Amino acid sequence: MATAKPLYDRLSKNITAYPPEEAREMAFMLLDHYFGLRKTDVLTDKPLPPNRTEPDWFKILERLNRQEPIQHVIGTTIFCGLEFEVSPDVLIPRPETEDLVRLIMHDFADRTDDVPIVDIGTGSGCIAITLARFLPQSVVTGWDVSAEALTLAHRNAQNLKADVQFEIQDILAVSSDFSRRFDCVVSNPPYVTRSEAAVMDRNVLNYEPDLALFVDDNDPLVFYKAVADFCTRHLTKDGACYVEINERFGEATRQVFADRGFSNIQVYKDIHGKDRSIRATF
Repeated sequence: MATAKPLYDRLSKNITAYPPEEAREMAFMLLDHYFGLRKTDVLTDKPLPPNRTEPDWFKILERLNRQEPIQHVIGTTIFCGLEFEVSPDVLIPRPETEDLVRLIMHDFADRTDDVPIVDIGTGSGCIAITLARFLPQSVVTGWDVSAEALTLAHRNAQNLKADVQFEIQDILAVSSDFSRRFDCVVSNPPYVTRSEAAVMDRNVLNYEPDLALFVDDNDPLVFYKAVADFCTRHLTKDGACYVEINERFGEATRQVFADRGFSNIQVYKDIHGKDRSIRATF
């Protein structure tokens, strides 16, 4: 009877484009995704499912060794405990963004009335959908300029039974006629400068969308200025703005909000001690 540990050993040994520790984690992810085997199942060498359908391991290893992200290989990723479909049309959700979502959920947890929320640059829909699922009082809208991203986000919302309204909208070109107001404005906008591309990993640079990643070096805060300007017109009096930021521009991004009249601006650090998000209120 085939068991999990020999297959795990074979997979981790043949994922050669990554350090051994990362290769082992990927092997665990593959066995979890294809056979529903957890780490403890693998380490205790449980039998493989007798009615399993074997994937093409050779092709999977080939893709991983080209440094294609494992999330693209298996087609999904976990964000805040929910499984999201991902593709090269959207950024792969990161753990740092989970921290931003948890902050919002904490801040609005006690609200009993409707909480209108807009997620600017929604991508896979991970922020918007998670808030819709875990804040029952939220009324969530997700914006993106990419039709392909919105198609994927809509599919994720259907799969996860989340009520989110998705719209094509460019934060750099919001109509002067727009009149809706929100208690929460959240965004994880493009914030990687072009000059930083030289030190980025291939699995990000070659497989994730430039549109969602990069800003020009001569105006790296362009999206934060647009979001903050939008908030001056469309954030309710007691509302709050939440953004994920480039660690290099923590103080400069804080100043963007200060210049526009925000009085309570908090910069939060990630688990590595780097500036990673901002919460701003009037």
